[in-house]
Amino acid sequence: MNYKREYFRWLENADDEIKEELVSYDEIEIKDAFYRNLAFGTGGLRGIIGAGTNRMNVYTVAKASQGLADYINAVFPNNERSVVIGYDSRIKSDIFSKVAAEVLAANDIIVHIWKEPFPVSTVSYATRYLHASGGIMITASHNPGSYNGYKVYGNDGCQITTEAATRITSEIGKLDIFDDVKRMDFEKAVGKGRILYISDQILTDFIEAVKTQSVLYGEKVDKESSIIYSPLNGTGLVPVTRALKEMGYTNITVVKEQELPDGNFPTCPYPNPEIKEAMMLGMEYAAKNNADLLLVTDPDCDRVGVAVRNSKAEYVLLNGNEIGILLFDYICSQREEHGKMPIDPVMVKTIVTTDLGRRIADYYGVRTINVLTGFKFIGEQIGLLEEQGKTDRYIFGFEESYGYLSGGYVRDKDGVGATFLICEMFSFYKTRGVTLLDKLNEIYTRHGYCLNTLHSYEFVGVSGFEKMQSIMSEIRRNMESIGGRRVRQILDYRQELDGLPASDVVKFLLEDDCSVVVRPSGTEPKLKIYISVNAKNRHEAGILENRIIKSLAGHFV
Repeated sequence: MNYKREYFRWLENADDEIKEELVSYDEIEIKDAFYRNLAFGTGGLRGIIGAGTNRMNVYTVAKASQGLADYINAVFPNNERSVVIGYDSRIKSDIFSKVAAEVLAANDIIVHIWKEPFPVSTVSYATRYLHASGGIMITASHNPGSYNGYKVYGNDGCQITTEAATRITSEIGKLDIFDDVKRMDFEKAVGKGRILYISDQILTDFIEAVKTQSVLYGEKVDKESSIIYSPLNGTGLVPVTRALKEMGYTNITVVKEQELPDGNFPTCPYPNPEIKEAMMLGMEYAAKNNADLLLVTDPDCDRVGVAVRNSKAEYVLLNGNEIGILLFDYICSQREEHGKMPIDPVMVKTIVTTDLGRRIADYYGVRTINVLTGFKFIGEQIGLLEEQGKTDRYIFGFEESYGYLSGGYVRDKDGVGATFLICEMFSFYKTRGVTLLDKLNEIYTRHGYCLNTLHSYEFVGVSGFEKMQSIMSEIRRNMESIGGRRVRQILDYRQELDGLPASDVVKFLLEDDCSVVVRPSGTEPKLKIYISVNAKNRHEAGILENRIIKSLAGHFV
């Protein structure tokens, strides 16, 4: 792409707001904004909000929506063409959702749109509920406030397949961003019945579906625990607090500064519960209120962070792997105790998620399915079971990045369902005098200690993108040992290993059942390194993990 020529074309054709931003750009900013089109993949679009082809703005959103419309019109019969649209609290999410709706309506596709910001899982649910052709969620999930995104779902409520993404990308590629996009005024489309607001009853039905995931089976538990909850100025407030209160958890304090939707995220510039800083205000609330449990969801409410008190009355953060194995063990133990385990049960996890999950699965006689990074691949596995009429075999799916799903009512990770189950699990063990930390130690004693850590290295802009590609090529050639541990085997997932789609991921299997996974992020300009260390205890695991990351660090500078 001739970025300079495209820049001047935008100066001629874009609206005044975009033009005002464009004229403020220096040469470096111009190149970064126009050196490529914002990539559309299986996760849709995600990027920095701003002017340019490599940015999230009304023009890139409209062009993507036109490509999606052309795909839907080519694939679905005329009387079955409809799309569900939802959006989170981010800057311009409401505007982008209306732009997408206007484009689809202009292409004779019925739009069902949520009236207010709601979690991503409600889009998956409504898409299935309304038998829509697909769904769109305007969100950048846990990214910084300067980002937004455009996530696309298939008619099964799962994020689009690689094949569908390829076809939609092809349709988008045929379009001129200014000349080939149709739009109909939003209010006019509402008046003509081409845009419909989603009813409150569907949210109620979604909450009811969440509540069916309980595995208490009539057992009584203490629901008076003091719970601190923060939606991080995102979409979780209404559905999370409603689900908890309807199930009897009424001692809930919401972090006031992070209660209402606000895309500026004033107290938390990087609203990701994986990051300690995002949890700090909630932890302050927990300490002030002497709370038992802290729960934090990200802006689109598909990730959940947790903190609990230890024996010294200090609040300890649990990571995504720890929360996942606690939930999985709880679900399995309860199902087994009450005779509710299905025949040939299935747990699905990503290849970068702790292998301790597989050991727990083996203990309970549950089959483990490993998939590529991205919850869409977990959703696809549920879909395959559904095709066989065996959805009940799926009992849990999780990924290390704080995403969990216990049933097939949606096909993406669900922070509403996860917060509910975490509260139930906490209350169940508390009633029996057991803390979550006690239970975690019990799991480690039974199955062996496993330390899993994630390290990210940021590479911004054109040069950063090229650097990441160079690093991935280098490590595939030059890694014979890592941290003093011999590399026993290299799994290069570009080769479609184990029937998985090709992906730019490499996994190094080391001596002593340790492993390292390296992959470029699909949503941020980062390389991610996942380290898994098996050892006798936390201290020994920490020493080895430190050696491993030090030996890798030179490759990422």
